Order: sequence, then structure tokens, then C-alpha cells
Amino acid sequence: MLNRRMLLASGLAATTVGTQTALARDVAPYEAALDEVFARSGPVALAGGVVNREGLVWSGVRGVRRVDANDPATLDDRWHLGSNTKAMTAALYGRLVDQGRADWDAPLDALFPGLMIDPAWAGTSLSDFMHHRAGVKDADALGMVFFMTARGDPRPLPEQRRAVVERILSNPPTGTKGAFEYANANYILVGAAIETITGRAWEAVMQAELFAPLGLTSAGFGAPTSNTAGGANVWGHRGEGAGRAAVDPADPGADNPPALGPAGTAHMSLTDYGRWLRLFLTDGDGWLKPETVRRLATPGAGDGPPYALGWIAPPQIPWAEGPVLTHDGSNTLWYATAVVAPARGLAFIGLSNQGSGQAAVSGLMRSLIATVPN
Repeated sequence: MLNRRMLLASGLAATTVGTQTALARDVAPYEAALDEVFARSGPVALAGGVVNREGLVWSGVRGVRRVDANDPATLDDRWHLGSNTKAMTAALYGRLVDQGRADWDAPLDALFPGLMIDPAWAGTSLSDFMHHRAGVKDADALGMVFFMTARGDPRPLPEQRRAVVERILSNPPTGTKGAFEYANANYILVGAAIETITGRAWEAVMQAELFAPLGLTSAGFGAPTSNTAGGANVWGHRGEGAGRAAVDPADPGADNPPALGPAGTAHMSLTDYGRWLRLFLTDGDGWLKPETVRRLATPGAGDGPPYALGWIAPPQIPWAEGPVLTHDGSNTLWYATAVVAPARGLAFIGLSNQGSGQAAVSGLMRSLIATVPN
């Protein structure tokens, strides 16, 4: 996944971008780009959006909610964001720091009191986990047993997440500290830290501190069951071509186990996702301090991808006149991509209700950026 994300970012380097005024003037080229990519790639449904510092400039959607029906997808639908949830979890922790309730450099024993922590974790900060440089490997921290049993775990989600943290921290790192190793378990640990600090489940803190203040009324967790008007919603799909199959959101396999939430279970409408991305074009828009936004966008030190806090952040992309923030998300049934150029005040969204929709979403990103007028 990370290699494809890096290719996406580098593949955007040769395009050009015009002014925000021109951007808002004519949306017909974006509609044409969406038509062309949808016709060429043929996902079940494909949605896109363009955001500037004032908000969502354009949004569009093509395709159907289910491959076995003719109900068209609409802009009322909610979309699963997968690992793009990670940037929200990191920003939520940043908001707690801004409020004086959390510390970027808090020691692990303060974040997880009463836990037996292996001495090999000494000197590891929460930021190391957010940068995927703490030495955590999903295969060891989660493994097949977690994915086979977690959906049926009757314990409250904070207890389940603390159990994952205990499994991680009670043993030495299984990876190399300081080396990049993408792992969902890192953000389960960050979510558990948020739960310790606030005394509330990560989901409740997300609702109170992120969704509600930003007006993200469509936001929730897991496979979305209804659209913003209360009607039918797009379903996720597994498989490719003629083998594609819609997965009922009531099916236990329609999403990852809820305990994985801080790493990848958020959903929302395209419009609300645009509102979220706008924060990174407006220095936090009062919800976060500008210095916190800069920290979220700063990659960790070391070799490997320039991974910031929930974002891949290539430092110099020509059309962006500076860094780009980008990330892909998929629970294997949906696909989401965001590309944000803070210096240019522009962000781009691509969404599909097909787990194998990466080619369509990435193609849409490139086409939208190339279509923005000079």
C-alpha cells in the first residue's frame, strides 16, 4: 500500500495548478475528468471532489450503490475512509495537546499506568508510533487471531485496545526501532492513549472533539448503513470484474473489527471529508493551533517514506510549490485517497465503493489535478 501511495505522490509531480479564482470558475473540466476515468476504469461507483480554502469547490459521483442493482450513487452517500482515519486520530491527539490535556513527549508509563512495559521501549515517544517508527509489526501485534476473534469480543472497546497495547509493550519491539514499518497497531495504541487521557472511548472523543466541532454530521464508524438523507447508501464490494460482490453493511465482514477504529474505521460523506481536509489549508481554522498542524504534516526522521502523523508528506512537489499530504485508505471493500497541497490552498478527494478501486481513484486524482486551469 505504501509503495502505491508514494507512486501516486510522485506521479503528480509534473502537473500544473492554477489560481483558486480560476478553480471556482468552471467545473465542467472536473465533470469531464470524472466521466472519462469512470468510463475507462469501470468501478462500481467513483466520487471525487476539489477543495480550496473556502471549502468544497466541486464534487461529483458516477456509478451505482450496488453492482447487483441499478440504484445510482449520489452525493448524499457516506464513504468508508479506511486508513485515512489515522490522520484524524493524530489530529485528535493534537487537539488534546492544544487543550493542555496531553503531551507529545509523555512517557509510555504515564500514558498506560499499571502496564508492565518492557525496558526495551525506554525512550520511545507516542510520536514514534504515529510515524510508524517505534518497532511495531502488525503480524506480531495483531496477527490472524485478532482478526478472527476480535469481532466477537464482548469486552468494551477500550479494554480490547488496552489488551493490544499490553501485547505490544509487555514484550520488546519485534521490529527495528527508528526504522519505518507501517502498522495499524501503532494507531490502536494512539487511540488507547487518548482513551486513558480522557477516560472515554476513542469513538466518543472523536464525536465530541472532532466531528461535532467541525460540523461533520455524516461521520461515524464502520460500514455505513444509510445516506445523509436516511435512505439507502453505497455498499462496499469485494472482488474484481465479473466476480465483484456487494457486501451488506450488516455482515460482520463488512469492516475490520471495531477495536481497530483509530487506525481505520471512520466513514462520512464526501462533503464532510472536504470540510475535514480544509483544516490543512487554513492552519487548523481555529480547531487546531497552526504549530500543531505543522507538526502533523512533518515527516519523521530516518530512511523510508516521508511519513508524518497520519500522512505521507513528500517535501517538494513542483505543482504544489511545497509539501503534499497524501494517504490512501481501504478496508479491502472500499478505497479512498486524499491529496492536499497546503501552500496552494488545494485538496483533492477520490472515493470508491470497491476495494480494488485503487486504479480508478488514483487515475481520478491525477486527472483532477491536471485539469485545474492555469
